[in-house]
Amino acid sequence: MTYAYDPEIAPWLDLFPNGPFADFHELRAMGEAAVRGGLPVYEPDIPISTADVTVPGPDGAPDVLVRVYRPAEHDGLLPGLLFIHGGGFIMGSVEQFDATATRIAAEVGTVVVSVEYRLAPEHPFPAGLEDCYAALAWTAKSANELGIDPHRLGIAGESAGGGLAAAVTLLARDRGGPTPCFQYLGVPELDDRLQTPSMRTYDDVPLWNSRATQVSWDCYLGEGRRGTAEVSAYAAPARAQDLSGLPPAFVSACQYDPFRDEDIDYAQRLAHADVPTELVLYPGVLHGGLIPESAVGTRVLADMLAALRRGLGA
Repeated sequence: MTYAYDPEIAPWLDLFPNGPFADFHELRAMGEAAVRGGLPVYEPDIPISTADVTVPGPDGAPDVLVRVYRPAEHDGLLPGLLFIHGGGFIMGSVEQFDATATRIAAEVGTVVVSVEYRLAPEHPFPAGLEDCYAALAWTAKSANELGIDPHRLGIAGESAGGGLAAAVTLLARDRGGPTPCFQYLGVPELDDRLQTPSMRTYDDVPLWNSRATQVSWDCYLGEGRRGTAEVSAYAAPARAQDLSGLPPAFVSACQYDPFRDEDIDYAQRLAHADVPTELVLYPGVLHGGLIPESAVGTRVLADMLAALRRGLGA
C-alpha cells in the first residue's frame, strides 16, 4: 500500500529492513546489522558516572546486570528512573541503549538504572519481566546508596521495553511492591492478540511491522500461545481488566506503527481508570519516530525528556 509518510523520512525508507521476518533469527540479524553499523553516540555536557552492578535476580534465577548512570557533580538526592530497553523481547541490550540512558541522566538530571534482562526465546515470559521487577525492587531498596529520592522513582521503556514497563507497574501494584511515581511508555508493545486495525493493516511497513510482531510474541510467549485465553496480563498489559491505582503515565504512538491502536487504547483506558495520562500521536512516521534530523524525530526526543522531567519532578 501507499502511505502518506512524513516527507522528511522518505530518504530513509529504503534503508530500513522490511522482512519477511520468518523467524527470530532474521530479526536478530537485523538488530546485529544495526549494531555493526555503529551505535548512537551522545556526548553529555556534564560528566556522567556509570557503573555496572549485579543485583539479586528473581527467586531461583540468575542475578541481573544493571548499569547505573548518575550526574557526577551533583550532591544530594536526585530522581531515579528504571529504564527498560526495546528490541521485541528478543534483542537489544544495555550497551545498545547506552546513549539514550546517558542522555536521560544528563538532560533530565536523574539517576538511571538500565536493565540487562533475559531475552526470548531462550528465556520466555516471565523471565524478562521478573528480571525487570527484581531491578525495580533493588533500586527502591538501594535508593539511599544510589542517591535517589525514593518518592521520585519512575519507570520508562520503549517498544517491548515500554510493554515491560507497563507490566512491571501492574506487577508492583498487585504484589504490593515499590510503586513508581510515573510510567513513560514509548510506543509500547502491549497486546498479543494482534487484532487492532493498525496491526492488521501495517504488515508491509519497513522497520517494524505486524509480521515482525508475530515473531516477537511467539518468542516471548512460546509457539501457539499468542491470542489464547491463557496469556497473562503481565505478559500483555492490554489484557489487564483493572488499570486503577497505577501511577501517572505518558504514552506515545506513531501513525504507521502496528502498535498504534493498542497504544492509544491503553492510554484511553488508563485515563478512564482515573490515572493521569498524556498521549501523543506522531503523524506520518514509523515505529518509534526517531528518524535522524527530522522535525518529528526531534519532537519525539524533546517530548520524552520533557515528560520525564514532569513525571519525576526533575
